[in-house]
Amino acid sequence: MTPHDFITKWSRSPRNEHQDAQPHFIDLCHLLGVEDPAKADPAHDWFTFEKGASKTTGGSGWADVWRRSCFGWEYKSLGGDLKRAYTQLLNYSGALESPPLLIVSDMDVIEIHTNWTNTVQEIHTLRLPDLADAANRDLLRNCFLDPDRLKPAKTRQMLTEDAAQKFVAIAQRLRDRGHDPQQVAHFVNRLVFCMFAEDVQLLPKKMFERMIAASRPKPETFATHARTLFAAMREGGAVGFEAVEWFNGGLFDSDDALPLDWRDIDDLIRTSQLDWSDIDPSILGTLFERGLDPDKRSQLGAHYTDRDKIMMIVTPVIVDPLKAEWAAVKAQIETLLDRADTRGRMGTADAATRKATALKDAFKERLRNFRILDPACGSGNFLYLALAELKSLELAVNVEAEALGIGLASEVPLTGPENLLGIELNPYAAELARVSVWIGDIQWSRRNGFEPARNPILRTLNTIECRDAVLAPDGGRANWPKADVVVGNPPFLGASRILGELGDEYAISLRNAWQKSVPGFADLVCYWFAKAWDHVKEGKLARAGFVSTNSIRGGANREILKAISENGRIFEAWSDESWTVDGAAVRVSIVCFDMGQGRVTLNGHAVGKVLSDLSANTHGFDLSDANGIAQNTKIACYGSQEKGSFGLDADLARELLVSPNPHNRPNSEVIKRSVNGVQVTKRRLDTWGTSDQRLRLRRDGGLIA
Repeated sequence: MTPHDFITKWSRSPRNEHQDAQPHFIDLCHLLGVEDPAKADPAHDWFTFEKGASKTTGGSGWADVWRRSCFGWEYKSLGGDLKRAYTQLLNYSGALESPPLLIVSDMDVIEIHTNWTNTVQEIHTLRLPDLADAANRDLLRNCFLDPDRLKPAKTRQMLTEDAAQKFVAIAQRLRDRGHDPQQVAHFVNRLVFCMFAEDVQLLPKKMFERMIAASRPKPETFATHARTLFAAMREGGAVGFEAVEWFNGGLFDSDDALPLDWRDIDDLIRTSQLDWSDIDPSILGTLFERGLDPDKRSQLGAHYTDRDKIMMIVTPVIVDPLKAEWAAVKAQIETLLDRADTRGRMGTADAATRKATALKDAFKERLRNFRILDPACGSGNFLYLALAELKSLELAVNVEAEALGIGLASEVPLTGPENLLGIELNPYAAELARVSVWIGDIQWSRRNGFEPARNPILRTLNTIECRDAVLAPDGGRANWPKADVVVGNPPFLGASRILGELGDEYAISLRNAWQKSVPGFADLVCYWFAKAWDHVKEGKLARAGFVSTNSIRGGANREILKAISENGRIFEAWSDESWTVDGAAVRVSIVCFDMGQGRVTLNGHAVGKVLSDLSANTHGFDLSDANGIAQNTKIACYGSQEKGSFGLDADLARELLVSPNPHNRPNSEVIKRSVNGVQVTKRRLDTWGTSDQRLRLRRDGGLIA
């Protein structure tokens, strides 16, 4: 079929969804030179019409056409609601194996929506006459044969980094002008959310962008305009004649605004050109925390922990167990319905459907009441991803329930920010955690075909508390809120640095409060492990999963894991993984534990048991129980350890050793090669340090006090 033949035929057709969808698609295949579903896949395994028809009703499928790893395609009659068709595909995306492209068409217009995870979404729109152009036909052909050619080049990470960089400059200038850092952070968080809100159409008609542009000739008017907008967002209201919905949630708790100058306004104008709807909450909080917290300015530009690493805890602690629970419930439902079908009596079928629906509803209520605690939540990375996974599981339950004839995939999710609990000592991070969760919740709704919550749009997140997670104000152990599971990335601070970093009074109080559970010379992270283990033992938690420095496998730290391994179970662990903390690359251990039974994995492999040193009992013995050999006494001494910021880059050390010193003394007096046992055994011998932490290096070759 030639392009002219195709365009002529379908421009004259009435283009009715039910009558013409399949003939249109078959003709399109002929036009593009690809086999249609019947020829390419007679078994209907990977390329088919009416993918996923309901088992009980025999109704229409989840997609009019589906090609595995390529697309889901939904038709509407000429002039039909393509937005509704796209929403339908979003609802069923998981059931369609999450195709990278979601395509909708009324046979006059074809819209191709990219659907790759963690990329900025793009939409390609082709009208019927456009198919005369070979380039447009190539684009459409790639949807069948090479969808990766349509993958957007810009990732959500890149977009988020751009956004953070511009706002960090505004925040720094506001602090330089004498404004309180906490006030600056709260104000900038509001600006960030306004950018996002207007790009997801929660603020009407680019209201915030227009407000910025109107302030450019007279920057001093920005604060007045911002106060008007923030007041309207606080309780719902209007800006001029334009209605503004009720946002609040704590972010818009007042109409306070800070004055901006022309440089700030120009940065806002440039920032408003970004597509804020696609920013990535899993890194947004980290990047903004570094920019808004004056103590973390040095980490700007440093790496952050990626979502795949976080999912190494979220998946085994939250996702897999809940999926297993649903699989068991679904099996009960299918048994009920199959028995009713076999008996064939109306009353029996109705009773079975009621029981099956009750089982499904009970599981959904279980999800609604499921609580996830991160007791060191930082800027919300774990919480955001955990909520997204919980909501996706609920959507999958709805889709599968619809296939069983006991529900609808389009049911509004019951899960939301209320499922999350957090504790965070840093006030900058705590507020950013709330912003990340709000943005992530709204994004999930839009990407899966649901409208964001209303009245208010931002549900209050006072469940994310700003306080100490392990030491109470009275010197006792801090309390944690009731939760089903705990996940997180507690602070990494070695035992030898606790006194120096946290102060004598705090360190003594902490050790006194936990002396029966945590050895005196244990790293700070052990207090989180001990608290979670107490809750698991007492039945207050089902499971817990934490990241720790890999030193938890040895010394006093290992006593915590020994109690867990001997009296409970480490059901999934990674003994030595790369991670990023405070912008620095470190080596960590990932430990998930409970009181349960079943499959146990270590470093991705099934094992019988994970021991306290995060090895497996593969050989039938536990090396963590090994004792010192008496004959080796006094043969070796305690090796050197770095107790402060003494480390020095090897290339810089060599440069300084041959450079003159302003005091006419050789730099070799204070720059030494640093070698300890670990460095010898791991062949890391090109390591250097300064012998006095009070010295500060100068790039001009000198050392000054």
